[in-house]
Amino acid sequence: MARHHDLIIIGTGSGNSLITPELEGLDIAIVEEGTFGGTCLNVGCIPTKMLVLPADRVLESREAQRLGVTISRDVEVDWPAIRDRIFADRIDEIAAGGERYRRSQDFVTVYAATARFVGERRLALSTGEEITADRVVVAAGSRADLLEIDGLDRVDPDRSVHTSDTVMRMDALPRRMAIVGGGFVACEFAHVFGSLGVEVTQIQRSAHLLRAEDAEISRRYTELARGHHDVRLETTVSGATRADDGTWTLHLKGLDGDTDVEADAVLVAIGRTPNGKRLDVEAGGIELDDRGVVVVDEQQRTTADGVWALGDVANAWQLKHVANHEARVVAHNIAVDTGRARESDPKPMDADHRFVPHAVFGHPQVAAFGPTRAELDEAQTPYVSYTQSFGDTAYGWALEDTTGILTVYADPETGQLLAAHCMGPHASTLIQPLIQAASFGQDAHTVARGQYWIHPALAEVVENALLGLDLPANDQVD
Repeated sequence: MARHHDLIIIGTGSGNSLITPELEGLDIAIVEEGTFGGTCLNVGCIPTKMLVLPADRVLESREAQRLGVTISRDVEVDWPAIRDRIFADRIDEIAAGGERYRRSQDFVTVYAATARFVGERRLALSTGEEITADRVVVAAGSRADLLEIDGLDRVDPDRSVHTSDTVMRMDALPRRMAIVGGGFVACEFAHVFGSLGVEVTQIQRSAHLLRAEDAEISRRYTELARGHHDVRLETTVSGATRADDGTWTLHLKGLDGDTDVEADAVLVAIGRTPNGKRLDVEAGGIELDDRGVVVVDEQQRTTADGVWALGDVANAWQLKHVANHEARVVAHNIAVDTGRARESDPKPMDADHRFVPHAVFGHPQVAAFGPTRAELDEAQTPYVSYTQSFGDTAYGWALEDTTGILTVYADPETGQLLAAHCMGPHASTLIQPLIQAASFGQDAHTVARGQYWIHPALAEVVENALLGLDLPANDQVD
């Protein structure tokens, strides 16, 4: 007989944050097939950025000569120390502590199992149990894609075939690594391992890396990456063989015809697939779109009564800050649905996906929100734009930066910001005032002239970009 709960939460990434004070006291089940904390904590955002930091430091030491500083001896990289700082000292204990905390709560039942829907709000678990609930939240995330090529069609760390799930826990750095992919995960790892001394070959099927970015940023980033490691563009992997000594040979098809690349490790970073199909969500009345993403409305409700979804399983952005926002929306809406909402906020809440930003922590950083120039043109959206070079500001001079740019797009009549695309030092931080301005409806002229900008801080890149827009307000005398 199935055990019944008030609420079932599938997944412990952002799903784990759903248990707000308003929901405490409900009979809550948490189903987690892996490690508590989800992708971001264990194999995604946090450990990768902790890897980026030492990689940045290594590159900065190599580039210091242009500032008049020469490092007198080679930089030494202690990979086990780098790895253990991330996992043994930080991540693993956070994940274990999160699970201990949930298991200690008398109103929470943790099921360490995989799950699949077998009916309306009914789940069959890999333990042989079935559970049901009045309400269900699907927060099951996504998984790394693999290649349909013998040898590279499964994760196998013992044979040095990795995805982002395993590559950060390697026992030692390989001498050579082949990275398949050209998106943000591939580019971040190419930066990390290339900076730490690995000979990296990056294989990208398109003509540029980061091809979803604004065209000029994609072009510039690709050019810079080719100066750091071997980049094979418009190239695909047609086969792979492994020698007795463990060396992989990837057989490539590209602009130069058929070629081979040898590597001691292979990282497949070609994208991620949402886990909706793995859960058989359609058996629970939950609709998927043609990409396998769970269909939700503005309040994160699925097509099944009493079921919400959030995060990678329910959106195409696959970003932790989006999942966290959606978790807050779902938690509030469940509180409303159960009559537990605060009296000051008794109505359901809509998710706000108007200005979703993202960042790539490569070298240099890339950050953006809103449509690209090509997307604005395709939609026939009127806009004005301006591109500000980092090197044309005082702090940009100090950095000796020659490649960083910020392009802003605005409505030509109102000056409302439509998008911003940035590449350069601290781009992920620098873009935040533009996200804020767009979110709160502040026009470009007000943002540029309505506050002080610290001189000579790097934020003057943002100020100058806004002032460069050809807008009527910018012709006014302050």
